[in-house]
Amino acid sequence: MVWNFVNGKNQILLCCVAKIIICWLMNERYQNNKALPFLGKCKLNYLLKPLKKEYPFLKNSDSSSLQVVNEFLTQSWKNFFQDKTGQIGKPRFHSRKYLKKSYTGYVKTSKTGVLQNTKIKRYTVLLEPTGKYYLSLQVEISEPEKYSLTGKRVGIDVGVADLAILSNELKYPSFDSSYFEKKAKVWQRKYARRRHLAKLLVLQDRNKKVLCPRSLESFTNWQKAQKSKAKCQAKAANQRRDYLHKLTTHLVKQYDVIAIEDLKTKNLQKNHHLAKSIANASWRMFRQMLEYKCEWYGKKLIAVDPKNTSRICS
Repeated sequence: MVWNFVNGKNQILLCCVAKIIICWLMNERYQNNKALPFLGKCKLNYLLKPLKKEYPFLKNSDSSSLQVVNEFLTQSWKNFFQDKTGQIGKPRFHSRKYLKKSYTGYVKTSKTGVLQNTKIKRYTVLLEPTGKYYLSLQVEISEPEKYSLTGKRVGIDVGVADLAILSNELKYPSFDSSYFEKKAKVWQRKYARRRHLAKLLVLQDRNKKVLCPRSLESFTNWQKAQKSKAKCQAKAANQRRDYLHKLTTHLVKQYDVIAIEDLKTKNLQKNHHLAKSIANASWRMFRQMLEYKCEWYGKKLIAVDPKNTSRICS
């Protein structure tokens, strides 16, 4: 595990290259589906050995991470083939601007039983835009203990100024991220300016045909500004998530039945006057947390049609 952290960047790059190769192979088979059959997870794993002979650098990667790539890719193709609604698109390559750099592998150690009543299945090493590495573990645990019943019911109306307005007139405000947003905007301007100046200097060296022209990566000021901007955004995201966790846990403990509006957040964000406020309130994350916590702790969540929910009857 320590070796993976030390060589985390190389492992992530190798894993991304492996994804590209295997995705290209699957796309070729999809385009020629009459001549070539679709490959499942096991068959893709058999192809890893000849692929390593053809591309020797794949031998430097963790073998379990390549198997996980095959599993994720196979599952995404299955979701695409089995979807009848047309909402799931064909798997495609990640954009070069995709900032989430991670790889997943299996844990092979005798220490997996250290945690009581827990079995560690996989680990994921993630490189954040802030430059920090994080390790997340996928574990198998027993069902959590149910919360005691209180006999209370409540309806929740979500809003922008107040995140949750309860039917018993209690209000919970939205998370205020204005401080971090201002700092992120300042660093965003610095980042854009420094990167633009670096590009001009690179073009100047290229036009003058300098013996040792500078590359964009040799200018570190814009990279420092990017990390500072990412740190401000990460702080706001972490504090917002912490606030929502505390609020949803409190609500699930207090009430046995919770009714909430079945809002389509994606459609509501098309309103450019409210899109930023809705995104900051994190309605979707709030509902998702309520859903799985109610399922975990033996409570009930009801999604109600939002039509006329905010109107007071005569």
